[in-house]
Amino acid sequence: MSSPYLESVIDIARKAGQLLREKFDQPHDIEYKGRINLVTEADHASEALIMAEIQSRYPHHDILTEESAAITRGSDFCWVIDPLDGTTNYAHGYPVFCVSVALAKKGEVCFGAVYNPMLDEMFYGERGNGAFLNGKQIHVSATADMLKSLLATGFPYDIRDSRENNMNYFYAMATEVQAVRRAGAAALDMAYVAAGRFDGFWELKLMPWDTAAAWLLIEEAEGVVTDLYGKPFHLQSPHALASNGHIHEGMINILSQARAAG
Repeated sequence: MSSPYLESVIDIARKAGQLLREKFDQPHDIEYKGRINLVTEADHASEALIMAEIQSRYPHHDILTEESAAITRGSDFCWVIDPLDGTTNYAHGYPVFCVSVALAKKGEVCFGAVYNPMLDEMFYGERGNGAFLNGKQIHVSATADMLKSLLATGFPYDIRDSRENNMNYFYAMATEVQAVRRAGAAALDMAYVAAGRFDGFWELKLMPWDTAAAWLLIEEAEGVVTDLYGKPFHLQSPHALASNGHIHEGMINILSQARAAG
């Protein structure tokens, strides 16, 4: 492992994940940020740990995280953090969640890690140097047939209130592919695309901390990430479409047809 930054990204993600694992079987204090959008004391504890680690090691860096106000110091470096992706799963005792930690320089994600503490799986990557899972290099799948593809998706928190809720896309995709999974942790879904476990992924209304690290992983695993329309993806893109590259155009076509059908 050549970069001290990558070592820090991995170490911080692992420490936060271990904290979440220790708290997993305990009763949780649950607050609601919306009708169904919740946060637990574990989110806050994980975030506090991560921010303390970053500020101790890199006191001049900026930080963008889910549960607190952004820290802006004018640095070229910005940490983009999801201290607990899959909070609803976590709060219900469903063991599918992760920690996502990314480091961007001048807006480009250069280092990233997605850690699943329940399986002790550390997905990590460095721009230009590949993506890895527990030390072994990973690549996207070779599936080229939509009918044989396994996809993942999720639904936005405003599913009850907005017509832009992914239901039309889900139906369209489910009838054209082998299967669609909805596990509830976007960063982990995208990491699984990088590892070849899923052939593709799409989701609406995501935030930078949901996608930053896993976006890098997919690109370094030779996959493709765009918005739903096939346009270049960036940290502020609200919608994401990721794949092994072979089925990307097929996914875009299905989504486009569903959108046109209203």
